[in-house]
Amino acid sequence: MKSFFCLFFSIIVFGCQKENSGKSTSILTNSVVISKPKIDTVKTDKKAKEALEFCKANNFNTDFCILIDMSLHSGLKRFFIYDLKKNEISKQYLVGHGCGTSSWSEDSTKENPPFSNEDNSHLTSLGKYKIGARGYSNWGVHVKYLMHGLEETNNNALKRIIVFHSWNMMSDNEIYPKGSPEGWGCPTVSNKAFKEIDPLLKNSKKPVLMWIYN
Repeated sequence: MKSFFCLFFSIIVFGCQKENSGKSTSILTNSVVISKPKIDTVKTDKKAKEALEFCKANNFNTDFCILIDMSLHSGLKRFFIYDLKKNEISKQYLVGHGCGTSSWSEDSTKENPPFSNEDNSHLTSLGKYKIGARGYSNWGVHVKYLMHGLEETNNNALKRIIVFHSWNMMSDNEIYPKGSPEGWGCPTVSNKAFKEIDPLLKNSKKPVLMWIYN
């Protein structure tokens, strides 16, 4: 009788262990660990150093500038307010880019997007910009800033009506591995982000540099 109960108990324990083992395997199999890419701070600091020299030489604001690293996934915060006095990123935001021939408002080119300076390309242009006049926008919080392209890669910005504005579809938080919605070439941020950036631009006594690079 004693042997019978020992055998019965062993069967129950083994069965439970097998059932629990199956559940653990299932959870591990179905779980996907996504590793989020990190910002290359060395690259950003190098760009900031170059930006500061440009700002000094061209009488731009030397307190801060805007750096946008388009080599980063669009679901990551790749829009940087860079403090040129402290040599550090003070704020980070999501920013959208142009969709090109892809569908508007989707994230088809969230990685390695193409760029262009051509009219009607619906693509973002790389290069340095001078943030211009503040005006009314039909998008987001209804405020925009003109963008004056300072290089051959972006000198059609005004003609193409490429402006800095907010967009209701943009998120406040990182959404990786999903990408930010893509527009027609304007760098777009969330409404909340724009409300934080707007006073910096509006109160600046000198032109502010925005540098979009890859």
